[in-house]
Amino acid sequence: MRQTAWRSATEWPLTAAAGLFLLTYGWQVLAQPEGAQLLLTEVILWATWALFAVDYVANLVLAPVPRRWFWRHLHELLIVALPVLRPLRLLRLISVLALVNRVEEGLFRGRIVLYAVGSSLLLIVVAGLAMLDVERDAPDATITTFGDALWWAVVTITTVGYGDLSPVTLAGRFIAVAVMVAGIALLGTITASLASWFLDRVSSAEAKDRADAKSDMDRLTREVAELRAVIVAQRHGITAPARPVDPGDIRPDLVPPTTGPVRADSAGRSAG
Repeated sequence: MRQTAWRSATEWPLTAAAGLFLLTYGWQVLAQPEGAQLLLTEVILWATWALFAVDYVANLVLAPVPRRWFWRHLHELLIVALPVLRPLRLLRLISVLALVNRVEEGLFRGRIVLYAVGSSLLLIVVAGLAMLDVERDAPDATITTFGDALWWAVVTITTVGYGDLSPVTLAGRFIAVAVMVAGIALLGTITASLASWFLDRVSSAEAKDRADAKSDMDRLTREVAELRAVIVAQRHGITAPARPVDPGDIRPDLVPPTTGPVRADSAGRSAG
């Protein structure tokens, strides 16, 4: 599939571009450079944003059903089409952890703690930078420092929402909506993964128990058949062919207790 080949070839370059975007944007928001430094940061930000726009168009063109892909990725269209929301494109970095986990299905479950911690920290930092950028100079703004922005991001992602800090600008409210949706999606993903992991563990234990029970039943059936053959042979005076006995096959609970001394008759057969 052409789209799959494109995504495979561009995933890591775009991830590197997103990392550069994050570093540059963070420096611009926190250091507030001026002059040539500000121009340099703007060039880097717009260049990386253009790369993501090209990636969106390429995915749309190469998709097997472009119309279906378009409707399922409206959020990416909004982020590409509205430059004011370009900080939200950094949420793409969350997929880096999922990308590593595509190699093996169970790898995500094995590193669920790393995924949860890494994704949560990334969301908090990105949301804090984006919110501080659009809210800091707004009239009546309550989020004016990076510390305030980080605190707001934490209480929003965890769905606590104290209400002591809240955005007052339209862009800030857009960012808040995106953070709330991303936080709910992240928590839902983690919860579903943990539930799936527990179900797999229970299913594995049940499968092992069923296999052990079937093995015991097969051995018991085999032993009953052999005992029946011996009894039939003794009734007809036929010496049953000897079979090497594996000590591991002996089931003590199936050996009947003797009620008296065992004596041999004239034919060499034992009698109780």
